[in-house]
Amino acid sequence: MFSNKNIYYKKCTVLRRTRQCRLPTDIGYSLEDLVLVCRIGMMQQKYLTIKQLTEAVKGTITPRMVRHYHALGLLSPAVRSTSNYRLYTRSDVQRLQRIVALKQQGFQLSHIRKLLETDADASPDALVAALQQQYLSVIQQIVRLRETACALEGLLGRDLSCQAVQAGALAQLRLLQAQTDGELGQLEQVLEGWDAGAHTHPEAFGESLQHLLPDLSDRSEIEVDLLSKLVLACGDCSLLPFVKLSETAIKSAREALKNQCQIVADVPPVCAALDNTRLAHLGTSIATLIDDPHINAAAEAEQEFWAEREWFEKLLKLEKTCILVIGYAPSVLMAVCEAIENGQLQPALVIGMPIGFSHSPVAKRRLVRSGVPYITTVGTFGGGLLAAVALNALVESLIEKPNCHCHLK
Repeated sequence: MFSNKNIYYKKCTVLRRTRQCRLPTDIGYSLEDLVLVCRIGMMQQKYLTIKQLTEAVKGTITPRMVRHYHALGLLSPAVRSTSNYRLYTRSDVQRLQRIVALKQQGFQLSHIRKLLETDADASPDALVAALQQQYLSVIQQIVRLRETACALEGLLGRDLSCQAVQAGALAQLRLLQAQTDGELGQLEQVLEGWDAGAHTHPEAFGESLQHLLPDLSDRSEIEVDLLSKLVLACGDCSLLPFVKLSETAIKSAREALKNQCQIVADVPPVCAALDNTRLAHLGTSIATLIDDPHINAAAEAEQEFWAEREWFEKLLKLEKTCILVIGYAPSVLMAVCEAIENGQLQPALVIGMPIGFSHSPVAKRRLVRSGVPYITTVGTFGGGLLAAVALNALVESLIEKPNCHCHLK
């Protein structure tokens, strides 16, 4: 058995090691006083020091950064121990994790403070809206950089050296992604638990688009519908600035469809993606240029068109005022432009969105200069699905709103 004095010194030694509170040195304290001191010490042991706080948050956060966040008001004033040490709770850990996660996603500290003031735990929609806004800002930056890259490609030519530069850039992006996988985990901790509600209701695509799409109030209702459907088809809002329509594209398409024009796809997969039911309702005929059921890839379509002269001859025999939907082979679009320039072909509309990294951008620029109504995507963006979606959107809008004139200036 310890004497009262021994118990006192034993408790004092333990509490001093915690460095959480000043202890009495007068051994004349009663056992009740010592018990009270011990309880205070145990309560204070529930707190974290600033060093323990940074270790709990992990990452590159330092005590100096924590003190800076205090000064900016991002962190509330810390509780002080009797030794004047800052003390933190688990809620402080969670708040600092949010700060670090949002900072890693590109938010400025002033914006983070406003987000935290909205109490993200009580209102997850506020944080979601802010993340969507930040996403849009990042996408707009990407768009500007991509436009610059396309302009440089136009000056330099899309040669092997350009392709090597692009391959190097993609390798750097993959490396950056690998390095930031751990950092993204902290953002997932912030959003943890929200995924559980996803099974309770279907996704509201229209509502999401309202948050993510830029201001399209200067576009016609039919064009906005077309652009929205293209974004939904690929899930990438950065596509919008790269979709180009001639001034008469919608008007010409609607007139041709009303007159039961011929629809011609470049390959069977594009033809299969067309809305055959609505096209049949309009009384249009559908044909495939490279009518080979074994064509399933852009590379195959490209080689087939070059190898067989019959496809080019078939192209020249297409009906006037037809609508061409090209989503695979860039050489098909190039041949279409050549036939237009030579007066051998006069389509009502060309939807030119072939895949390709060298020929495709060239063919699309040539289409824009051809003088015929067109819908295309600048650069390497494209594909058969997007081309088919573009036509399907025009067909649907014509059936649902046959007398709409919003596209006319």
